[in-house]
Amino acid sequence: MAGSNQKDLLSRLADAGEEALHKVAEMPGATRLVEVTNTLRARTDEIQKRLRGLDALETRVVKLEQRIAKLEVSKKAPAAKQPAVRKPAAKKPA
Repeated sequence: MAGSNQKDLLSRLADAGEEALHKVAEMPGATRLVEVTNTLRARTDEIQKRLRGLDALETRVVKLEQRIAKLEVSKKAPAAKQPAVRKPAAKKPA
């Protein structure tokens, strides 16, 4: 019995939804609303694709920054380890 009540409820909801869609389609501004909604969907898809591309670029930038940081550290380290320049010894008078 519960199964038939549930089916009945679902069929009634489906019918109500269909009726609502038909009423919306008959409204004067409905076609414009559908066009705007489709345009919005297309733009949203385009923005999502661009944002996915930004994630890849961000990852590349982070890796490049890390490489630059390593290079900067390696350039500074040898400079600090270099011995001081010796002064030439004074010549003995002959």
